[in-house]
Amino acid sequence: MPVSAAQKTAIEEVIRAITSASSRRAKRRLADMFMDLVDRESWPEYYEVIPQPRCINGVKANLAQNKYKNPLDAFIDLNLVFLNALHYNEDGSQIAKDANTLKGILESEWRQRPLLPAPPMSPAKPPSATQKGNASKDQKERAAVVPGPIKSQTTAASSSKSQSKAPAKPSPPIQLNSTPAPLQTRVSQTQHSDVKKEKETVTVKAGTPEGEPSQDMDVDIGGTPEPEVVAQDSARDGETEEIVRQLEKGLPRWEGFADVGWTEDLTSDRMVEIVTTLSKYRDESGNRPAASLEGIPEETDIPDLSFTHALSLRLVESRSRMNYYETPQAFDKEMSQLFLKARRWYDPGTEPYGNALALQRFYQALTSSNPPTPPYSSTTSFASLPAGPGTATPLHSVEGDAATRVTTFRVSEKDKRIVEEVHYKGWSIRLADWLHLSNPDDPSRPIIAHVFKCFVSEESQRKGQPGVSVCWYYRPEQTWHPTDRQFWENEVFKTGHFADHPLEDIIEKIAVQFTARHVRGRPRPPFWYPGWPLYVCDSRYHDRERAFVKIKNWNSCIPEEVRKKEEFMQIYPFERPVFPRRHPSPFLSGAKIVAPGGVLDANANAAPGEKVEPEKPESGGAGPGTRTRTRPKRATVQKAEAEKAAASRGVSATPMQPSTSLSYQQQTQPPYVQTYPPREDRSIVAAAGGLAALGSNAAMEELPPETARHFDRDPETNEVLWFAAPPVDIVHAPPPRHSLKYLAHLARKRKGQAGEHAMDVDGAPPPKRQKMSMTVTETLAALLHENGL
Repeated sequence: MPVSAAQKTAIEEVIRAITSASSRRAKRRLADMFMDLVDRESWPEYYEVIPQPRCINGVKANLAQNKYKNPLDAFIDLNLVFLNALHYNEDGSQIAKDANTLKGILESEWRQRPLLPAPPMSPAKPPSATQKGNASKDQKERAAVVPGPIKSQTTAASSSKSQSKAPAKPSPPIQLNSTPAPLQTRVSQTQHSDVKKEKETVTVKAGTPEGEPSQDMDVDIGGTPEPEVVAQDSARDGETEEIVRQLEKGLPRWEGFADVGWTEDLTSDRMVEIVTTLSKYRDESGNRPAASLEGIPEETDIPDLSFTHALSLRLVESRSRMNYYETPQAFDKEMSQLFLKARRWYDPGTEPYGNALALQRFYQALTSSNPPTPPYSSTTSFASLPAGPGTATPLHSVEGDAATRVTTFRVSEKDKRIVEEVHYKGWSIRLADWLHLSNPDDPSRPIIAHVFKCFVSEESQRKGQPGVSVCWYYRPEQTWHPTDRQFWENEVFKTGHFADHPLEDIIEKIAVQFTARHVRGRPRPPFWYPGWPLYVCDSRYHDRERAFVKIKNWNSCIPEEVRKKEEFMQIYPFERPVFPRRHPSPFLSGAKIVAPGGVLDANANAAPGEKVEPEKPESGGAGPGTRTRTRPKRATVQKAEAEKAAASRGVSATPMQPSTSLSYQQQTQPPYVQTYPPREDRSIVAAAGGLAALGSNAAMEELPPETARHFDRDPETNEVLWFAAPPVDIVHAPPPRHSLKYLAHLARKRKGQAGEHAMDVDGAPPPKRQKMSMTVTETLAALLHENGL
């Protein structure tokens, strides 16, 4: 709620009460030391220990400029002024006593004014996960609320006054509270030594998932690429897992489905008919997907769900027969909650998970404006498109089956009326949201999609029906990649495939973070809540060339309308960068995977029996001076480029093998292939001389994380680096140098030359003197002198 004029006056009265407070004896104004911030150049360590500096004059300026949208924001900033002083200074110091006194005055004066909301519970320390403090204080006092940075305060004037007399020693990082508090805070994001330090800022407001994001945010999604963080500790250990767990524990929870987009034209008989149809439906293989829903326990104790009441398919069926649901919206909402419970109960990618999603898509088809008629049968699991990621081809492509040509290379606005948002079954879908969409090829792997447009169709066949235009992201098992390529956990890849989907294809909202953000924090609401699926994207994937390209400019991957908006995908930051785990190719895990992707053969340029088709030149036809090129059909033509991209991820590139076909060799040989030398093996086995030297009696034990963290480790595997011998301390003999006498001679020579030709043009050599021939008299005198005559 905005700050009203009466509330603004009340806050000003509180500030006056604070600034007018004085000591009993000397009548010293207690607030003088807190009016302005200390000078950054004179006290740099203060800004290292206190990442959220505040001062009273800064709060007064923000209040005068109407920057506060909530009266509690002003209270938080005022309270933070005194918390910073108590945290930075030692107990018993004069400034700590003054800060404690003024903090009590603030709380007392605030509660005395009924126009102002009740102040939140005040933490004993400034709310920051990277705050340093006095190591001797009780650990319980170090608990803080969820960190959320805001912009650095620019209204405070530089002052020579110090808010500290005795800085305290740093302590270990404080932990986060298990529950969110309505508190607005800031934390500084520390980068590695090779990345410039920058402050990431986010505002934390609990309990308002759909609320307006704060205006006081720094979001670096401009036109320049984000600085990359070097993965010094990329492998996840117990410490980093605890960082993620503690942060997510204190984040705001999703409040559940909203009252928008529900079905409104269902009768009681139709409700019973729908539930009965779902229970008896069998797919093309004869399987009964409803068995997966029936296998879920009726009690609901799944973490991060928005409801806790008992729910099952059998319970919904009995309630519908008893006319329990007063409105169609109530029935529709409870069915959506049932499918949500199934999605959280089963692991993604498993057959029961796919059955639940296929049944959800069938249910959404039955409740649509144009439901299917019995007998119910679908080869695409009732998805609207005939092909999904990995099998779909562009509309204007000449390759593949005509039925799979469903995507485009750009978003089309033809026969569409663009709208800001659409509503469907409790979801409000807006531009730049991320979605799970129904996959016609494999329901257990829903399509990861980024919304680029929301529209209402103007086509004659679908006139008035809403939909979304999205960009597809591929999973690792939907790509072709080298066998030695590794993937981040939950990694996906941006593609150039765009498609239009009706709202019935929507499964749920999700989130995708680009790597630079994912390693530094978690998205804030409404883009993501704990429990929602979360993916990470690091590269683009070109399915035609089967090549990966690391994304350098993330700004080019999001809709143009949100590229300059500060509220897009802000984060709650970690204490330090946390990298996801790395996994090998899913096709090498040993499990049977049915997916459109695969692994590339590293020893052959072309697959056996590969057809070579002519490729038309870019001009559109053959003419004078043009030459027809050939390329293999959807094969490893650009394998070298794929291996080059793989080498950028830390694996070696395989050199190309010579080919007997001249045209094939001309087509596949790139002008330059960057190769990387193989990484030197620093494992304990290599340091001991290899497995042959160890023999059959060798046994290895892994060092515990608390021991390994004290040694140099491999940036990708997190394993300790081992060496065959300690470093040798060699005395290096200095190279020969000129004597001082000779150096002085050269200096005098250069000085003389500079003085003699001081007016010469720079770079021009001094003029040479012409040698004059001696006269006969001079020559005769020289000869007589030489012979001693």
